[in-house]
Amino acid sequence: MIDDTIEEIREMQTHSSSVVAIKAARALMDLLDRDHATVEEYERDLERNVGALKRANPSHASLYNAMQEILDQVKGEGSSVEEAKTLTEESIERVVDDVEQGKSRAAAHAADTFADGETFLTHDYSSTVLDAVKGAASAGTHLTAYVTEARPRYLGRKSARTLADIDRVEPHLLVDGAAGIFLEECDRVVVGMDCIVGDTLYNRVGTFPIAATANELDVPVTVVGSGAKVVESGFVFENEIRSPAEVSLEPVENVYVENPAYDATPMTLVDQVITDDGVLHFEV
Repeated sequence: MIDDTIEEIREMQTHSSSVVAIKAARALMDLLDRDHATVEEYERDLERNVGALKRANPSHASLYNAMQEILDQVKGEGSSVEEAKTLTEESIERVVDDVEQGKSRAAAHAADTFADGETFLTHDYSSTVLDAVKGAASAGTHLTAYVTEARPRYLGRKSARTLADIDRVEPHLLVDGAAGIFLEECDRVVVGMDCIVGDTLYNRVGTFPIAATANELDVPVTVVGSGAKVVESGFVFENEIRSPAEVSLEPVENVYVENPAYDATPMTLVDQVITDDGVLHFEV
């Protein structure tokens, strides 16, 4: 099961990092059915599989955090194989609950920050941001949303369709390159995050130019996501380079097609970070 999950995670290029973290954590339940002669043998098996799951997608900090938390809560804590396995099961359940509840709590905190009549711009598709907007609108807040397409995969179109189904929200879909034109009409930018590592936000490619333009126009930038995606140390982000076919269906002779999944935005361009712990303030 763990090997199958590793392969599945490698291919899960359209799923959120929270989904990846939960799948990886649950996959470790497979270890509970294996035979281990000693605690040391079990811990080595756990550590080996935690490492393999981490490497399955090195761009997801929430995956790294979930795996590391389970390992830290088990290694060296059990006096027998059975006790170590019990600790593993309890840790997995706790981590999965934290990840699942983290998104909803972050969305609830973010919903409270929307003002009636506010106009904002968002990029790509963030289920946490969309849940925040839905929560604000359900409380009677009227909002106008400018949504970039998020090329080349056009995930912004999915965001726009979702927003169109929410009462009191007026969505506008625009090409990525037009963000600078409409930012002047916005009260702020609200985006999700793949992760925050140190003083850098990693998110869907296109986030950095939007944040930089917003900074030039004095439009504040808010980032919303689970606290599991915030890492201070130990995690090294690795970008995902996607297929050239997403950019050009037909090969172009003598042209190298660049298609990174994420870009890096300095936290100096971010005004507010909202997680399940509330509003975080970063010193950069």
